[in-house]
Amino acid sequence: MPDDLTLLSRRTLMLAGGATLAAMGTAEAAGPSGSSGAQVDTGRVENGRVTFPNWRGPSDRPSAPPPAPLPPDKRVGFAVVGLGRLSLEELLPAFGQTRKARLAALMSGTPDKARLVAAQYGVRPEAVYGYDGWDALAKNPDVQAVYIVTPNGLHRDHVLAAAGAGKHVLCEKPMANSAAEARAMIDACATAGVKLMIAYRCQYEPYNREVVKLVRSGRYGRAKLVEAVNTQTMSLPEQWRMRQALAGGGALPDIGLYCLNGVRALTGEEPVSVQAQIQSADDPLYREVEETVAFTLRFPSGLIAQCATSYGTHETRSLKVQAEGGGIDLQNAFAYEGQRLILHHREGRAEAREERALAAHDQFALEIDHMASCILENRTPRTPGEEGLQDQILMEAIYEAARTGATVALKPPERTVQKGPLDVTRGPEPEEAG
Repeated sequence: MPDDLTLLSRRTLMLAGGATLAAMGTAEAAGPSGSSGAQVDTGRVENGRVTFPNWRGPSDRPSAPPPAPLPPDKRVGFAVVGLGRLSLEELLPAFGQTRKARLAALMSGTPDKARLVAAQYGVRPEAVYGYDGWDALAKNPDVQAVYIVTPNGLHRDHVLAAAGAGKHVLCEKPMANSAAEARAMIDACATAGVKLMIAYRCQYEPYNREVVKLVRSGRYGRAKLVEAVNTQTMSLPEQWRMRQALAGGGALPDIGLYCLNGVRALTGEEPVSVQAQIQSADDPLYREVEETVAFTLRFPSGLIAQCATSYGTHETRSLKVQAEGGGIDLQNAFAYEGQRLILHHREGRAEAREERALAAHDQFALEIDHMASCILENRTPRTPGEEGLQDQILMEAIYEAARTGATVALKPPERTVQKGPLDVTRGPEPEEAG
């Protein structure tokens, strides 16, 4: 049985807690007319979102504002087409962090897996389709967009089917197996009046965007050299990536594309020539696709980009920029997480090494939300079909340069979305993360 001292302590705590809650309620009720001190931890509503004053001292970074997601019924409903490794490990979890998009339907060729995943993510059984279910999906008003996550060789047919169903399309990279397929996909979406975006996640990832800002700002003067490397090892010959018909190629379209698209995004220029080499080990893995590709791009400003990609070397995903007055080193540049940004520059008589830390954000959630914003606001995506087509054209030139051993001259993009010397295959800048 508790003694008097214990009862007294409990009563004191309860009274103190009640007083605290009452004070908080009074502060919240004060609303915009209350004192600024009362709103430090209760916040206030401004322009449809809750805001807080900065509580940190001047030497620390201000805390990020709280998320302001749209109500579920106002978000863009997505159907994810293809339930392979990328969908299950990255994309479906990313919908838990989106603010303008929601998972509304699934399409898969494996019914038992689709039913299980639908139950896990709260997707209604009637919103689960096989690959022959495009007519039924077209009639689902909860779905405004589809995310194509099937093997590259199926992208064209699935994008054409989605456009025919009247749904906007977010398509995984590489866009297609060829430039001809990419053109057909752009035309189909234009005819259907739906948006087409290619999922170049790194153009939405905060660290990659920070490097682009640094290069274009001229902080270190004109960029002269870029090194982009994306490598990993492969082991299973049964995987679709090792089949030419489904993959369109080996290391180049799968992971080398990050190097190609990344260096194009740095300055917004388009390359004027390319040289390339291809090497493949005497291994059954590479009967149909290449193992290693190295290529050099020259740009109108004089920038030279040295790029390398391989299925046969230990994982490395780096982007380095050498400019007149400093250097930029983005480690894990093309990875799903773990980016580190190191800056090198002179500081008086010393060589300074600065690491810039940015808030972490799920890059898949960022790209999905960007697509949702473009649908809600009727805007051109930052990475539309024209961006994907240009990379397909350039990859074909890289293969030609490697086959012939000659330098291949490159023409300006055949299809653009805006005028000017820079970013002609890209839409407006995406939203700031967070």
